[in-house]
Amino acid sequence: MLVREAMTSPVVTVPRTATVRQAVRVLHEHDITALPVVDGNGRLVGIVSEMDLLRGAFEADPRAFSRPVATPAAPPPRLVEEVMTPDVVTARPTTDVAELAETMMRTRHKSVPVLDGAVLAGIVSRRDLIALLARGDARIRDDVLAAINEYGPGGHAWEVSVRDGVVVLTGPADEAARRVADVLARTVPGVTRVSVRTPEPGGAPGGTG
Repeated sequence: MLVREAMTSPVVTVPRTATVRQAVRVLHEHDITALPVVDGNGRLVGIVSEMDLLRGAFEADPRAFSRPVATPAAPPPRLVEEVMTPDVVTARPTTDVAELAETMMRTRHKSVPVLDGAVLAGIVSRRDLIALLARGDARIRDDVLAAINEYGPGGHAWEVSVRDGVVVLTGPADEAARRVADVLARTVPGVTRVSVRTPEPGGAPGGTG
């Protein structure tokens, strides 16, 4: 699956000159965890997360301490550009979702903006990836069958079973047809693995899942 099939688009963004409070309200209203930050021309210049916006947002409550609490010497950050991360990890629409997921786990980024050239085309969050994995096996099977029947050679010759996102295709022994069916199945949202098999000698294709 490619990133363009998993990303959220259009993207909710915030200008670098927005205040921290304005960005907090945008996050809350849209129920998201991070915002790409853009300049006056709409170009990506950073990303700001919930954690960034919480920096210095609260003062200590004296009721929680036995001694007087000193007031911070410096005022809290006021503008988004003061708290954003300027070095942004990005993806392309044609990036493999599996590769992006590995990158997000390795870097611990919760959201990754998607750039098509210089244009902000979308954003992929952990929530988007979880939504893909949450798709039911029956729906995945229907989508795999539809893809193979529409685009694959000898589509109706294939049997499809799905369990926990793992797809088993049973059908023709023709190598070209097997490759096409395998590729088509991997494009379906929610598919985690694909196995292609040929029917047992003298037997019918495998189960329907």
